[in-house]
Amino acid sequence: MTKKLTITIDDEVYEGLYRRVGKRKISRFLENLARPHVVDSDLEAAYNDMAMDEARESQAAEWIDGLIGDVADEPR
Repeated sequence: MTKKLTITIDDEVYEGLYRRVGKRKISRFLENLARPHVVDSDLEAAYNDMAMDEARESQAAEWIDGLIGDVADEPR
């Protein structure tokens, strides 16, 4: 669901948004800026969900193991 919101901003700010973002893209731009500051995300739950994905964890472990060889060959 979306809600319509009327805001008041300085003319200079509006012109800058219009030039940089585009007339039909200002709402999405402002929403993307505000979202991380106002929408709670359960980061811990997301990490737990990723950890439960065995295929993903296996790929991650292989990638990490592959890095060990890179570090061992670096001069000190």
